[in-house]
Formats: sequence, structure tokens, C-alpha cells
Amino acid sequence: MLEIRYYVADDGRQPFADWFADVEPIARAKVARAIARMEQGNLSNVKSVGAGVLEYRLDFGPGYRIYFGRDGDTLVILLTGGTKRRQQRDIDEALIYWRDYKNKARQRR
Repeated sequence: MLEIRYYVADDGRQPFADWFADVEPIARAKVARAIARMEQGNLSNVKSVGAGVLEYRLDFGPGYRIYFGRDGDTLVILLTGGTKRRQQRDIDEALIYWRDYKNKARQRR
């Protein structure tokens, strides 16, 4: 079982939660189901996009994506979400958020 957490920016924003709140209801249910599968350890629709950031692809609508990082064996940090159309911009944002998360984690140790 994996623990799922949201990345929190310095200003308190949670980019994934903000994106998720704006997703239309049917897609939101599918994204929630994908997160539940991730929590159970099912990462079958996942590929690396570089620098420790992973992309979970949902084959629905405009090609929804969930971007996240793994912190150890049991912790998943949800960074942001998006669609195929904005894929590169979403990946670039996720990479920034992941670097920030890792820097903060390093400072806490």
C-alpha cells in the first residue's frame, strides 16, 4: 500500500488539488479511481518523464495525466495534473515542483 500526499508550494497552494478541483465531474471520478489504484500499488499506466517525475496516463477524454514523484518505497507525492494538449508545460511544472519538494526534504534532514 502506498501513501498519497499532495505537494504543497511555499505559498500554501497545492497544484494537483487546484487542477483536480477544476476537472469536470466524470473525469474527476476517473482520476480519483486512478489515484486509488496508485494507492494500491498499481502503477501499470506509468512512465518516467525525467528527473524522478512520473506520469500516470488515463485513456479518457483529452488524455488526462497525473504527475507525481516517489519519495522512498511507500510515499507518492502528487505534483500536478493535465491533459495531452498541455503535456510539455505540465511536465515542466511538475519538474519544478519535484525539485522544490526534494530540496525541502533535504533541508528537513
